[in-house]
Amino acid sequence: MYGSTLAEWTGDGDTEERWRNRFSAVPFNAVIDCDGMPAGIVGAYVQPGGAVELISMWVDPAVRGRGVGDAAVQAVLDWADGRDVVLSVKTHNRPAITLYERNGFVDAGPSPDDDDERLMRRSN
Repeated sequence: MYGSTLAEWTGDGDTEERWRNRFSAVPFNAVIDCDGMPAGIVGAYVQPGGAVELISMWVDPAVRGRGVGDAAVQAVLDWADGRDVVLSVKTHNRPAITLYERNGFVDAGPSPDDDDERLMRRSN
């Protein structure tokens, strides 16, 4: 549900070290299970201003629509412990936008980093 695809993260560069480095760079990571199998990932960190930023969310296409995305968002909200949560989403990714809106996020304007992304925020 973010800008890159799994295919862009796999192949020749798909090493355990690369994944460990990616996950060790953020203080919160969660693996979401579906039917006892890993089905999604999400990460988050606290921005300098105090809001939590949800990053690197991905849900296995085979289980989309089964609550894995909602569980991933909820994991970040629980970790945020009452702080505002922000994220960026590609403007064409309507399923992700719908997921975030369903979980209380609202449009917060264009991303300063990417013309094809919108910021979303959930104030707590």
